[in-house]
Formats: sequence, C-alpha cells, structure tokens
Amino acid sequence: MLQGPGGRAAWFAWSIGVSGYVLAVIHRTSLGVAGLDAAQRFGVGAAALATFSIVQVLVYAAMQVPVGLLVDRFGPRRVLLLGAVLLTAGQLAFAFSTAFPPALAARAVIGCGDAMTFISVLRIVARWFPAAKNPLVAQLTGLAGMGGNLVTTVVLAQALHSEGWTASFTALALLGVLVFALIALLLREAPPGAAAPSPIAGAAVAGAGAGAAVASAAGAAGAAGAAATARPPIREQIRDSWREPGTRLGLWVHFTTQFPANAFALLWGLPYLVEGQGRSRGQAGGLLTLLVFANMFFGLLFGRLLSRGPAVRMPIVLTVIAATGACWAVVLAWPGGHPPLWLIIVLLVVMGSNGSASLVGLDFARSHNPVHRLGTASGIANMGGFIATMLTLLGIGVLLDLLSPGSGDTYSAAAYRGAFCWLFVPMVLGTVMILRLRAKVRAV
Repeated sequence: MLQGPGGRAAWFAWSIGVSGYVLAVIHRTSLGVAGLDAAQRFGVGAAALATFSIVQVLVYAAMQVPVGLLVDRFGPRRVLLLGAVLLTAGQLAFAFSTAFPPALAARAVIGCGDAMTFISVLRIVARWFPAAKNPLVAQLTGLAGMGGNLVTTVVLAQALHSEGWTASFTALALLGVLVFALIALLLREAPPGAAAPSPIAGAAVAGAGAGAAVASAAGAAGAAGAAATARPPIREQIRDSWREPGTRLGLWVHFTTQFPANAFALLWGLPYLVEGQGRSRGQAGGLLTLLVFANMFFGLLFGRLLSRGPAVRMPIVLTVIAATGACWAVVLAWPGGHPPLWLIIVLLVVMGSNGSASLVGLDFARSHNPVHRLGTASGIANMGGFIATMLTLLGIGVLLDLLSPGSGDTYSAAAYRGAFCWLFVPMVLGTVMILRLRAKVRAV
C-alpha cells in the first residue's frame, strides 16, 4: 500500500476508524425506529420516552470535551476501542431491560460510547490526509455514518417486527465485538514515521491564519520531532480552545444546523409520521430512509463545495437554516395539520442537509485552532448540535403531554403540530449567535 498523506494507506486507516463511527450511529439511532415499541415495553408516555434519548444525548454532549482531551493525549485508537466496549455493553443491557430505570442507564452508557467515535475519526483524518482534503473526508465520514442509520431504518425496523425486542438489540450489540477486533488489529492512527503533534508545533501554526492552520500543521509537527513535547494543563487547553472565536462559531453552527433532523431521526420522526400524520409504520420507515439518503447526497455535495475553499462555509450554513425553517413553517401551518405527502417528502429532503451542514461547524473549529488542541476544540464544537437536540427532544415531549391532557397511548395531529413549533426556539437562538460570532471571526 502507498504511504503518505491521502494515499491508499490513508483511506484504509480511515475505513477502519470509520467502522467505529458507523457502529456508534447504529446504536445512537436504534431507538428512532423503536420508540413506539419502547413506550409499550416500559409503559411510559411521551415525556418519559423522550428521557431515553435526552439522557443519551446529554451524556454524549457532556463527554465531548473530556473525549477531546483523551484523543489529544492518548490517541484516537485507544479511545475508539473504549467506545466500542461501552456501545456493546450498553446495547446488550438495553436488550434485556424490562423496566424503565435500567433501560435508562443503558442508554446513558450508549451515549458515552457514542461520544468517543466521531472526534477520534476526525483526528485520524487530520493525521492521514492533507489539509485540503479534510473537509471532504469529514463529509464522507458523516456519509458513512448514514450507512449505520440505514441499518436501523431498514434492518432493525423489520427485525423488531419479526424477531422481537431482545433478539434484535442483542444482535446489534454483538456487532461491537467485530468492530473492536478490526480497530485493535488493523488501525494505525498516523502514517509510519509521523511525529506526534506537539504544543510547540501547534503554537507555531496558530498564527498562520484560519485557512492555512491545518495545512501547515503537518510540516510543523514533523519539524518538532526533537522539540519538547510537554503538554499544556487541561484547564489551559480548554480555556484557549473556548476563547478562540472560531471554536464558538463552530459550536453554534453545529447547534443550529444539526438538531431538527437529529431529533426527528432519534425519536420523534416515527411517532409523528404514524400518529400525527396517519402513515403506516412501513410508510414511515420508508420516509425515514429517504432522510438518510438525502443526508448522503448532501454529504457528497457539501464535501465537494467545501473542498474549493472556506468562502462557501457560511453561505451553506445560512441557506440550510433558512430552508429548514421555511419547510417546517409551511408543514406546521398547513390547514388541518395534515400536509400532503409531497410536502413531507420535501421537508425530509431538506432536513437531509442538516447533518452535513453541521460538519461545517467542526471545520470552523479545526481551521481556527492549532494542531495540539484539535480534539478539544472539535469536542467543544461537537457539543452544540447535541445540546440543541436534547432541548428539542425534551421540549417536544413535554408539549405533547401538555397538549394532550388525559390522553392514552397516542397523541393527536394537533398535539404534534403544537409540539413541533418548539423547533423554532433553538433555531432562532442559534441563528442570532452565528451572526454575532461571524463578525468576531472575520475580525481575527
């Protein structure tokens, strides 16, 4: 295999690393097609059902900075291995849970394992590929993750119907054993002979400008082989990453773009389509699959656009936010609360751009920070969308219960219509923060 940045060895290392991320997405989205089954299995309402995903996402978001620090200090391979262990243990516990508290604890373990995958893969990408390819490969990473989402929307949805709860989730858990073996045996986290990035090298890169920061990182890191490699204190590393306006802009871009599709796919999409829109579970599963394919399409499109230069980043972000908000406004305002199928399809296609646009936030964090704190800065930025997702999951669940007093196991179209209006709260907040920080980043 060819060595060096961007060669076949780089793609091989990426493919092994990304298998851990695909596994994480499978586990992350598994509840999205099992929400109605979970409500029946554990005897819970909408707010309690939302707690499963909220706890999972809360743990994920809370672990982003610690995971970034772990990746910066111990390398992505070890972190990916730990993530695979936690995902397997959490999903296995969830498969055999019959009561709400242990099932909730299992989702928390899954969230912790999930948190360890994406940032680790981004660090592998930064070490193996030239800087100009980083945005494209990051988008391809997100696209590969959507393959995991396909497993849940197609395979798991059918397995739950035919094989039942315990057998289906146990099979998902056992996938982690295979992924652990692949990473342990085959993954190299950096090209042979590559010097480990040092704080001194990173500091030299920091003044090179956002566009050239990572581009010069490889050369600086190589030249630092004989330099001191003392790492800065953890508090200093977090503080410096947060003080960088590009990191905070990345967080708010991720916050604002990711959450609509994320909340829909993680939990509320299937109930909304089945109970709120009267679709069959088969039709709802097909529509959720469309969301996944749209995400793949936009991942390729945005990857190509972003590889041309950083000037396209903000136009992509603002266009996705505006289009998503406009589509939801039309759907929720539709007379009678039952928009036609073609409008639902348009909405899902537009929301397919959300995940790919959120990766632009990580690109802001990557390009405005020196190499020695890329994991920490990426972790901070990656918190954004999951914080917004958590707020959305909770907001919709609480509003569904409030708008359906005394209801049984289902909710009306009017209740879903009112509850989904909550989407505009984090969307407006995030857009305001993006516009404020955009000026600060330009001034740096």
